[in-house]
Amino acid sequence: MENSFNHCNLPPWVIASRHFNDNPQPLEIQGVRAVNRFLFDKLDGITSHEERAAVFNDYMSVKFQLHQWQQETATARKSLKNSYLRFLRGWMMDSNSVEGAVLKGWVESRMGLAPTFHNVRIAGIHDENYLQYAVDRTKGSARTSAINSQLDLLYEYSQYELAKRYPDRRHLTLYRGTFDRSEYDVLEPLSKREEIVRLNNLNSFTTDEERAWEFGFIVWQVQVPLAKVFFYSELLPNSILKGEGECLVIGGEYRVKRLMCTV
Repeated sequence: MENSFNHCNLPPWVIASRHFNDNPQPLEIQGVRAVNRFLFDKLDGITSHEERAAVFNDYMSVKFQLHQWQQETATARKSLKNSYLRFLRGWMMDSNSVEGAVLKGWVESRMGLAPTFHNVRIAGIHDENYLQYAVDRTKGSARTSAINSQLDLLYEYSQYELAKRYPDRRHLTLYRGTFDRSEYDVLEPLSKREEIVRLNNLNSFTTDEERAWEFGFIVWQVQVPLAKVFFYSELLPNSILKGEGECLVIGGEYRVKRLMCTV
């Protein structure tokens, strides 16, 4: 489900397509690298991933008037509630939360891909269920200053680090466990265990196949373009968000391989 416009260098229908996933190209949010050129120029001169993460943390803190999340003061805790970290943490607890709606709203705004699921299936932007998602998105965004701009910079930093981490790769092999295939549209069966599926506009995956079994009776193996990785847990190595190989992946049409199905 795509919108007719976005804030990206490629149109929504291209980003959502299976052809993009097979032959990915870099995705850029318009103007973000240029406006924050100082940050990326500074990162270019740092060889340590941990040091680059610290510079990114400091830059976000100053630019968006956030406090370091390691602090334990009441002011810092209040700032955490109004930073991108709150929304990432909220997603990891429940992707159908208000925070999850804000992250799905960022994908919709920037990439032009509308959600297909938020607590319930969403058939289209005129569906009554879309309205409830929009209410949650608005409720979450209203409490936070410039959240979409914060997420813009987070995505661009994630892409910057992924390019350094995997200089010769365009895809990551990721896994997703699910209990309910009815959440997804099967667009085309390819073989007994392979099919083209339309995923929600933002999804949790993991780099660890064994961990994926904890989240469902069905596990999909997917080749995900680096360009569609919005966030991964190792991006901020000293943060409260460090998980076990979790990646937040921008959706669309994906070629999935079912590793096991018992339902």
